[in-house]
Amino acid sequence: METLFGITGKDFVITAYDSKAVASITLMKIGENKSRELNPHTLMLFSGEPGDGVHFSEYIERNIKLYGIRNGIELSPRAVASFARRELADSLRSRKPYSVNLLIAGFDVKTNKPSLYWLDHLASLADVPFAAHGYGAYYCLSLLDRYHREDITEEEGIKLLQKCVGELRNRMILNMPDFVAKVVNKDGIRIVQL
Repeated sequence: METLFGITGKDFVITAYDSKAVASITLMKIGENKSRELNPHTLMLFSGEPGDGVHFSEYIERNIKLYGIRNGIELSPRAVASFARRELADSLRSRKPYSVNLLIAGFDVKTNKPSLYWLDHLASLADVPFAAHGYGAYYCLSLLDRYHREDITEEEGIKLLQKCVGELRNRMILNMPDFVAKVVNKDGIRIVQL
């Protein structure tokens, strides 16, 4: 029931997630935060089993911050995605693997390029121009494929995400609550309205 979206533009990444926590067919909470700011220019969105998602995201967040404190540098989004992928792959080979899907959005200040990484619970990693996880992917990947361009502006990206949310509200049988959208660019991470 959870949905995550991400879109890259020329110099930004826009992400969005639904703000509900569910267990089976029961709505447990509205206003759930499914994102973690890993450093000033990298954001991670997560979905999956509630305990796994929170535990894994906090583990990654704290290790990335610890690396920054120890070494005095900020990891690039590519390095963060590789670290998260390795941790997911290691947990897959354990007795209790994490059941979590991730989108890692970031802006590399050294190369001045945005990036979006798609990771699933089987530790597959892909650098993508747009992405979706959850049931929303079934309805919105075609919209993202149709309307996404490399040189899309931030306003156009927000309108595209609004189309995706509108499509979910029209076509899904479930009530889709509010979505939280965040932009990552050279200035950092900020919340935007959908």
